[in-house]
Order: sequence, then C-alpha cells, then structure tokens
Amino acid sequence: MCCVSLLPTTTKPNQTQARTERARCPSRRDDARPPPEMDGSGSWDTIDWNQIKEPRPPRSSSQGMEEFLLEDEEVYAQGHGVVLLNTDEAGILSVTNFRLLFVSQATKGVIELGTIPLTAIEKLNDDVKLQPLPRQHDKKQSRELLQVIGKDMRITLFAFLPKTKQKNEVLDALRRYSKPTNLWDLYAFSCDPSTVYQKSDPKMRLLKEYHRLFRKWFPHSGSEFEKDLHNEWWRVTKANSNYSLCSTYPSALIVPRNISDEDLLQASSFRSGRRLPVISWCDPGSGAVLARSSQPLVGLMMNFRNNTDEKLVSALCTQIIDPTGSLRKLYIVDARPRANALANGAKGGGSESSSNYPRSEVLFLGIQNIHTMRESLSRLRDYVDAHGSISSNGISSAVSFVGDRRNRGSTWGGGNLNSMTQFSSTLGEWLNHIQSILVGASWIAAQIAQESASVLVHCSDGWDRTTQLVALACLLLDPYYRTFNGFQALVEKDWLAFGHPFAERMGVPTITENNGGSQFELLRQPSLGNLSSSPSRGALGSSVSTSNTTSGQSQTSNNCSPILLQWLDCISQLLRLYPSAFEFSSKFLVDFMDCVLSCRFGNFLCNSEREREHSGAASSCHCMWMYLADLRASGGSFHEHRNPFYDPMKHNGPLVPPAAALAPTLWPQFYLRWTCPVESQGGDLESQWHAMNKKYTEAMKARDAAESRAKDIKMKMESMQLELQREKRTSSSALAMAQRAQRECVAIRKAVRSLGCTVNFAMNENQVEKTEGLTYSFRRETDGESQHDKNSDFSVSITAIEDSLVSETPSDHICESLCPFRTREGCRWPDAACAQLGSQFVGLKANFDALDRLSVQDSYFGSE
Repeated sequence: MCCVSLLPTTTKPNQTQARTERARCPSRRDDARPPPEMDGSGSWDTIDWNQIKEPRPPRSSSQGMEEFLLEDEEVYAQGHGVVLLNTDEAGILSVTNFRLLFVSQATKGVIELGTIPLTAIEKLNDDVKLQPLPRQHDKKQSRELLQVIGKDMRITLFAFLPKTKQKNEVLDALRRYSKPTNLWDLYAFSCDPSTVYQKSDPKMRLLKEYHRLFRKWFPHSGSEFEKDLHNEWWRVTKANSNYSLCSTYPSALIVPRNISDEDLLQASSFRSGRRLPVISWCDPGSGAVLARSSQPLVGLMMNFRNNTDEKLVSALCTQIIDPTGSLRKLYIVDARPRANALANGAKGGGSESSSNYPRSEVLFLGIQNIHTMRESLSRLRDYVDAHGSISSNGISSAVSFVGDRRNRGSTWGGGNLNSMTQFSSTLGEWLNHIQSILVGASWIAAQIAQESASVLVHCSDGWDRTTQLVALACLLLDPYYRTFNGFQALVEKDWLAFGHPFAERMGVPTITENNGGSQFELLRQPSLGNLSSSPSRGALGSSVSTSNTTSGQSQTSNNCSPILLQWLDCISQLLRLYPSAFEFSSKFLVDFMDCVLSCRFGNFLCNSEREREHSGAASSCHCMWMYLADLRASGGSFHEHRNPFYDPMKHNGPLVPPAAALAPTLWPQFYLRWTCPVESQGGDLESQWHAMNKKYTEAMKARDAAESRAKDIKMKMESMQLELQREKRTSSSALAMAQRAQRECVAIRKAVRSLGCTVNFAMNENQVEKTEGLTYSFRRETDGESQHDKNSDFSVSITAIEDSLVSETPSDHICESLCPFRTREGCRWPDAACAQLGSQFVGLKANFDALDRLSVQDSYFGSE
C-alpha cells in the first residue's frame, strides 16, 4: 500500500510574529558575526543543494529524508512509488518548504531532473493526457499524472499510483507553498539571523564601486566615508538617501557636478516613476558617460517639456578632451519599438525629441516588452521538451523516429517533418530577441569607446530593457566587470540598486508602502499596463502608490518574464566570441541563474533597494555571493566556474564586436541541459576542457599514488640491502672466528698428542662438570702483547688440574697455587707451557686410568 502524508504547515504564532517583527524592524536584530574574508560576498549540473556544512538535529517532520534535507528544510507532503516519466524512474516525491524533492528508490540518491525549487515552478498541470503508445501496458496508462513546468526550461511529468490520495495531497501542497502570499514564508527567511554573516551591506558595496569609477581608493574610516565624492565632471549625491527623490533608485546617485539637488527633484517629476537620468558608468579618461532613466512624460502630442530635465540631460555632454574643446555628442537610445513608444504617449509617456536636447540623436532599438519575451520562451521550452532525448512524454525523438516504421520515417520527435520549420520559427524568434539586445548594447559600447560620446538609455519604466542594455554595455566597456568581483559589482549596481523588479519577474511576494507612508504590507506583484508595470512601484509621476492592489489583480496579473535570463544568454554569446576575455565560465552563469530562481538567498528578493532594506533581507537571509565564492574556493583554480582560457592581458580594454559576428546560437548549457544532457555539453570548449582536466587530475592522482608506492618499495629495498650488508659482515666475522677456532683446535690436538694421552673434549653450557681429569689451558705466546693474529703460531703448555678448580677468570698465581707439578724448586714440567688460549683456561677431562698405564721415562722429569 502506498502511503502519503500531509503535515501541518502553520508556523507557531510566536515564531511568525517574531519573524515579522524582525523583518519590519531590522534594527532590532542581533548584529551578525563577521564572515570569513572575501570580497563583498560569499553545481547544478544543478547546484548541489545537499551540501550541508554542519550536521542538523533530527527533525520530526523529515519523514525519513534526513540525509537529503538542507538546514531548516521540512517535509510537508510525501508520496511513495511515484514514477518520473521523463526517465521512467520510480522514487519518493516530497514537497518541502524549499523544493519538490525526488529521491530514486533504486539508487537512494536525489534525481536532479525531478528536484526543483518551489519558486522556480511556473505552472502545475494535473489534467495531462498522454497519447497511447504501441505495446504500452494498460497499467501504466491508468496512473494519475502531474506535470510540473519550471522557469528553468524543464518540464517534468510524475505518475502516481491510482486510487490513492497521494496525487491530490502533493498537488495541494505544491499549490500552497509554490505561490506563497507572505514574503517571510520563503525558505530564505527560515534560517536563524544570528547565523547570517555579512562583510558589508549592499549600499556600502555600491559606494565602493562608485569610488572605483572615480579611480579613488575606497575609504575605510567613517569620517572619510561621509565626505563628498566628486571630480571635475560628476559628483555622488545623497539627495535620495531616504528614497524621497525616487523610491526605486539607490540611495546614492552619480549626477553631473553642475546639477544641484533641487534640480534633480524638479527633473524627476518629468520621468515615469520619477526615474530621472543618472549616470551608471563613466570614463574618467575621456569624460564619456553611460546614463539611464525612464521614459519622459511628453504626452500624446509630444509637446510637454521640462527645462530642468533638458538641463540635466544636456549636462551629460561634457567637453571632449582635445585641442578643439568641442562638446561631445549625446545619443538617446529608446529600447522600445517606435510604435510602442508612440502608443505610450496616449497614456502620458512617450519619447524625447532631438530638437529639445542639443547635439542629441534619438534612436529606437525595437526590443519587445516582457510579455512577448515570456511567451517566446514558453514556446521554445515546449518544443525543446517535445523533441529532446529526454522528454516529459517518456519518449525520446530518436526512439520515435526509428520505432515508427509504418510511416517509413515520416515522423521525427513525435511530430511530422514540418516540425523542423516550426522549430526554426520558434528558435529564430527567441534568438532574434537575443540578437536585438546584443546589437543594441554593442552599438552603445561602440559609441562610447570609439567616439567618446555620451549615451542615455531608457525604455518605458527603465528597469527591464534599460537594465539589460546598460549592464551589457558596461560589461563590454569595462574589463573589470568580466571578473568574478566585477560581475558581482555590476549586478548589484545595475540590477539590484537601480530597481529591477525581481519579485515581479519571478512571481514571488514582496512588500509595498501603504497610504500611510510608513507601514509596509505584503503584496504579490501586479501590473495593469505597459506604461507603469506595477502599482506598488508608482504611477507615472508619483513616487509611491496611491491605492492598494486587490487580491484579484494579484492573482490575474502575470508579470513574470525572463529578463535576467536574456542578459545572461547575451553574456554566453560573448563568451563564445571572446573565450579568453571572461574570468567566469558558462557553467557559472547557469548556476547563477539557478540560484536567483531558487530564492534560497536574500540578495534578489523584493523589487528595489528600498524594499530589501525594509524587509531586512540582507540581515535575515544568507548571501548568494558568499555561497558561490565558497563553491569556487572548494574547487581551487580548476573549479568549473572558472574559465580555463581567461587571459586578462589579451582583452584589457573595451570589447566592440562587429555586427556580422553578432549572430547568436542556442545556449545549450541552459536550454538543453534537461532534455539533451549529453548534447548540451558536447560542443562546449569549456566543458571539454573540464572533462579533460578531470581525467588529467585522476591520472595525476594515479601517478602520485604509483610514485608513492614506488618510493616505499625503494625504501624497503634500501633497507633490505643494508640488512644484507650487515648479515654479510656478521657472516664474515663468524667465518673468521671459525677459522681461528679451527687453528686453535688443531694446535690443542697436537699438544695433547705429544703427551700420549687420549683426551675427550666436553662442553656444558650451564656449568663445568666437577669430575677429575686433565684440564688444559692454552696460551698464545707473543712478544709482549697478546694479539689475535690468525697467522701466529701457538706454543701450548698443558697443566692437569681438577675440574672444580678451573676458574673462568685467568690469573698469574693460578699456576703456583693449583699446579700439582710445581714445587718450591720450580716447575716439574718446565718444558710444557701453560695451556692458556686467549686468557681463557680450557678444561680437558683426563683419563686417569690411561695416565696410570703410561710408561714415563725417568729422564722426562729432572732428578730430585
């Protein structure tokens, strides 16, 4: 029996209240501990979300999934025996407070294709009908299906066992938690704020980037920090420090030096959302600037003007540094199609007239709006899924092509051959959008780099297409932005600080200001028109909303759009053109996009710097930059986020790609990674290099292990050789001693035979037997010294003594006291030298019976 469980999801009231209070009053939070030293910060083939630095305490709501859960992750619903039809793999499907988690029953591991963060889910579909396939079992057809469509190009299909409640319970949990209505219900806020490490806040890092643009050292002391930053052309103003000038702009802005803060206030009323023209990037060498704003409020007849706005825009054109001292040219780039700009005039918007701005030229780039981009990506996702090698219908295109022989190969990827034309149209539509952004940003960079002209960029609101163009042009102009630290600075400046509405574009909740002007309420982001895409972000000329958005509008509006994805796609195209110009790799861009979609970190929550500050996201949530930096540090210089071909000296200036080279191709590492995982990495030089480097690293490890073993064997051989040499020396010494003993034995035998005695030699290791007999001692006579020379002759004296009287310690008086043949007149055996060898007496057992039978001549002993 398959089981499924649905846990209570309400948080304890005191926890919810405390969390909300911390978010509304960031100043009440405890100070976070300082992080390890790193710059402003911190792999999915997907990123490994199972990296856990510290062990978690057991949790009652884990339902047996402890080894797969992250810190503070809880299981809300779970189904067993679920089949992922994309790969026909069975497993356990769990809904947690962070993701949809699929664990294989066979391998007991997380299946990446079936595991997706809840905030990355775009759509759920429980009314799915698969076409019956040849020879398919009816049992498989009877399963209940659930389709999950992700914002990261994946479409997964899960099959549940029939006649169970598990599908409905999993679906209910997904619907409830994938679309939270409260900002603080996101997984990013589930961590303990005391564990959040911060080196510096985003506002401080923005000022650090401004100092770099002014080519000045960033001050470390508070007094130096408070000083005004300026040069002969520009200055940093704090007129927006309380966000009264523009609620979606950063607190610090770069403006022309001759424009006062009062002028800025007057000029802001003439721009949509009060997003007045300000400088995003400047070149201190040439004086050229790249500025951004929203559309001017010129009206339907384009006859409204604002003198202060014209003065501000004209101030962007400083004098060119050359002998003539003439003013530089100003290009006003409207990212929209001309027709769209004119249509906005009916709602009060519009575009500039070059006649009102001296030395200016207005151009239209024709980039479509967010809704067109969303629909284009959706069509591309559907087609890639239908014709990939891994499809949500459970059949690859190759199988369909080969298997259906009745149609003689007329089918391909589940469709007819005309689908090739459909694919070309779908792919071409998306690539045309990418090319429009690439061409526009390259043209902007070329005018600044080659003509030293100033450029002002805007669209309708100035936070979508404007951000894409300005950020991409900065990447082309400044090589610093092509490094890891520079990429972070660029994203934090042009995407985060200048108010790209991440909450709206990802479909997650945020906060908005109420009529009271000080209280903040929770709101899911809405948009009712093209002119002002969010009531919460202000109408045409107002800084804040005048009315609250109804819940009905929140649910019916859809402002999700792949704006950030398109920008990263453009960078991947530049990586293909200039592989040695970027420190980061295409894999880094993929992981970066996945991190943003996951909402696991607080960096990309809400819609503006102001909202993130009031929500306390920076101090309550972990930092994505630190996370990515830790990943790179763990892999060293060969980490897959690092571009192995990076050469900072080769491209140390602006990149100005020719128009003919700006023909984009599909970004396989992102768009094909779920449906064609092998092909998505096949033609990528970086992937091939990392694969070769992986094999090389493994080979080097094997070589090191072999060298280590060889070294050990060599040391053992040397040790054995030393031991053998010692054995040889010992053997030689033993052989010499044996030879000497043999010569001594021969000498003893000769001496004993001269007595006419039969002598028996005996040896007792423990003690000398106390039997009567003859004991012989041998002494080798030398000329005053007792030297052990093997070539010396021996003279032997034999003395018969009692065995018990033999002493191990030789002494000169032994002869006088013990020898029976010695009298007062002298030795009665004068011709026999004492038998003493090496100062050691040798005991000889005498056969006294044989001695009695000896016939001794009288002349042998002297007369008495």
